[in-house]
Amino acid sequence: MTQSAFVYDAVRTPFGRFGGALAGVRPDDLAATVVRAIVERTPAVADDPALLDEVIFGNANGAGEENRNVARMAALLAGLPTSLPGTTVNRLCGSSLDAAMIGSRQIETGDADIVLIGGVESMTRAPWVLPKTEKPYPAGNLQLSSTTLGWRLVNPEMPSEWTVSLGEATEQLREKYDISRERQDEFAARSHQLAAQAWQDGFYDDLIVAVDGIELARDESIRPDTTSQTLAGLRTSFRKTDGTVTAGNASPLNDGASAVLIGSEAAAERLGRAPVARIAGRGAAANEPQYFGYAPVEAANTALRRAGIGWSDVAAVELNEAFAAQSLACLDAWEIDPQIVNRHGGAIAIGHPLGASGGRILGTLAKELRTSGRRWGVAAICIGVGQGLAVVLENAEGA
Repeated sequence: MTQSAFVYDAVRTPFGRFGGALAGVRPDDLAATVVRAIVERTPAVADDPALLDEVIFGNANGAGEENRNVARMAALLAGLPTSLPGTTVNRLCGSSLDAAMIGSRQIETGDADIVLIGGVESMTRAPWVLPKTEKPYPAGNLQLSSTTLGWRLVNPEMPSEWTVSLGEATEQLREKYDISRERQDEFAARSHQLAAQAWQDGFYDDLIVAVDGIELARDESIRPDTTSQTLAGLRTSFRKTDGTVTAGNASPLNDGASAVLIGSEAAAERLGRAPVARIAGRGAAANEPQYFGYAPVEAANTALRRAGIGWSDVAAVELNEAFAAQSLACLDAWEIDPQIVNRHGGAIAIGHPLGASGGRILGTLAKELRTSGRRWGVAAICIGVGQGLAVVLENAEGA
């Protein structure tokens, strides 16, 4: 007989801009920051770290300072016992949501009782890589490749239509689903305005942990004065003539980390705290790589089906805003009220440090359900190379 898995707590760092306030902080140190913070916020775990069965972290790069299993490194750097296992997951942008899905399965099957999951990315500190040569001392030039974002060292057997840039892929998606530049800019402006308001209202105060030695109190990419009119004046980034995707209606490059404490219902007594939300359904989906932005559609539909509910039951959605166009394509497919989506801003404003974003949207959704009293919510994320993930949460008070 399976048992349910619950979200007990969630924290994250403020998300820094590319080359911004967190640029000098190693990704393994960012990960250790949120691990340490979530342990300290749960006195029972701080007193007895052996309550934790596993640390599972997501990371999309793995080529730089977060190499050698950043989950394990974060736990060690945070001062947790050497006996605590750790593993790192890479499903690109969905890595930390995947970590939550894996951790929740461990709890449901009884393989674990309390799992600390999360994710981290320093896009600023992502290294350049140089391919190894087949022979030593080649006579020709070699090209460095950035590991910050997107394809690199592409296998020549991969079809060219699959390996277009993420921005060009989004242009193709918005053409397919007829998403106008005006809608994209309006959606992006809303993201900034809602994020700024959420910070002003104190919504994020208990979800954020400061990074030692860094003066960054809030997400660095938010621009409160953003309007659709100002965004309309920006040049397109990927197509000169018929393009619509700009730096303003796409998520920026960011640095940051997130962590979520997941446990069984029985773990409440051991943790000394009540659960926030039950993980009621999970879904993964895949499609053509160039239409990666649309993959959350079926992932969320699958998660809802497994939770035994439909979109009419859902009162809150956290959809990671990789691009405004792909977000709008998903909302149109689900035929839901846009007002229930990202009520406290999204990645266009807050930022998208790849490996950390899944943990951010899951933690934000859990708090939204707790503070609003709403029962059902969906966290969903698109993933490069044509994948999507989604998790359905149920308010623990309604479980």
